[in-house]
Amino acid sequence: MKNRVVITGMGIVSPLGNNVDEAYKNAIAGKNTIEKITSFPVEDLKVKIAAQVQDFEPEKYLSKREIRRQDRFSQFAVYAASEAFADANFDETLDPDRIGVIIGSGMGGMITFANNIENAVEKGYQKIQPMFIPMIIPNMAAGNVAIALNAQGHSSCVTTACAAGTHAIGDAFRMIQYGEADVMVAGGSEAGVSPYTLAGFNALTALSNQEDPHRASRPFDKNRDGFVLGEGSGVLILESLKHALKRGANIYAEIVGYGSTCDAYHITAPSGEGARKAIQKALDDAKTEAREIDYINAHGTSTPLNDEFETKAIKDVFKESASKVSISSTKSMHGHALGGTGGIEAVLTIKTIQNSIIPPTINYDTVDETCDLDYTPNVARERNVDYAMSNSLGFGGHNAVVIFKKYEEEHNA
Repeated sequence: MKNRVVITGMGIVSPLGNNVDEAYKNAIAGKNTIEKITSFPVEDLKVKIAAQVQDFEPEKYLSKREIRRQDRFSQFAVYAASEAFADANFDETLDPDRIGVIIGSGMGGMITFANNIENAVEKGYQKIQPMFIPMIIPNMAAGNVAIALNAQGHSSCVTTACAAGTHAIGDAFRMIQYGEADVMVAGGSEAGVSPYTLAGFNALTALSNQEDPHRASRPFDKNRDGFVLGEGSGVLILESLKHALKRGANIYAEIVGYGSTCDAYHITAPSGEGARKAIQKALDDAKTEAREIDYINAHGTSTPLNDEFETKAIKDVFKESASKVSISSTKSMHGHALGGTGGIEAVLTIKTIQNSIIPPTINYDTVDETCDLDYTPNVARERNVDYAMSNSLGFGGHNAVVIFKKYEEEHNA
């Protein structure tokens, strides 16, 4: 018999805020965090906007030496994981061999990579810093989180592009279901806002070219023209229900379903079929009907194809219930944090279950005939949420869907 799995801690670093309550408060207020970039020169770039983390203080959890030896994406992960771990309120009896870590990242230490390559071109290869490799490899977020939390069980990294954070949470869910761990620290982290990523995604014609940063990210709107690059980390503490009840833990929600597929179609363009199958697999895994889902935190990137095909996938699975489910894309506010997105959106989705307020999709002005569902336009909405779904669809055709459920105390482990 598979173990039931619950969420007992959450942490976040995001443009919406660097603690969970602040981030959710700003999300339901419809706060736009996308601004013109001032952290590096943008004169030679076509795209000059991004959603960046503000007021980040890594020294809360990292020493000065650790900060120097970790890329920003890893610092984000350690911070969010440490917040989540503190939120879970473990005691000293926790067995480190039964704690695992899975942190997804699409790109790893992109800022460190760019800075060192520039330095090497200008001054020679001998100027590559000694910690260059440990700072850029994507698995070091998970490694550094494990060190920080003394988690000595399974530790790994998922690098499925924009689906990485959600895959990490789903894979951690499976680890606990099948008894491989009592506690898993899982989510995603990314710090990819750099001239190289902006230029690269723009070359793919994936980014919005809107000059007004407050109108650029407009998921499902007819006039959408691309996503806005973001950054950050969201981390959950997943725990077996039996373990959580034994220690009297505060339980935010239960995770009940996970679906993972690949389009096997195109490296950047979605097919919609893979997303449809992932949604259906998650529902089947949760033993839940589509009509029971109250809220979907959509992938909703604001690219023309993604939003159309995700809408079609939802309609294909939900059928007559598609018009009744509340949907929103919080990327309209915090941008697209690539591998960090699934973690950030999982935190916001769980807070939605807890508070019964659906975050809006801001900048939604013009209906697109191919995107004709209820996207919670511009203003948050009160609604009881018993079941919520979070979708992530990545380059390479990777699709991941997780389903969270309001925890019912009367059930036994």
